[in-house]
Amino acid sequence: METNFNKDQEEIELKQIACKKVDKLKYFYIHLFVFVIVFVLFILKEYTNLPFNFFPIMYLNWVVMILWSTVFLGSAIDLFTSIKIFGEEWEERKVKSILDKRNKKQKWE
Repeated sequence: METNFNKDQEEIELKQIACKKVDKLKYFYIHLFVFVIVFVLFILKEYTNLPFNFFPIMYLNWVVMILWSTVFLGSAIDLFTSIKIFGEEWEERKVKSILDKRNKKQKWE
């Protein structure tokens, strides 16, 4: 019975990790979509001299785009290198070690 409980608990932990990964990817792709749209508007504003005088676009300049690009690049590196460096095998080992520590603390003898 205890092994079934441990397996169920391990599955729950793995599902939570997978959900966090999916959420990170979802927000990254949303960020990518917004970034591309704003970048295209910025390029149009800078090089075609179209009058984009409405609120958020009129404040876009090179500094804002460089800062945003740096933050975006940093989030991409963080997301994709952590997935490659700390792959599924590493996560499974880490989850098992955490669960083992938790199970050792819960044993009452």
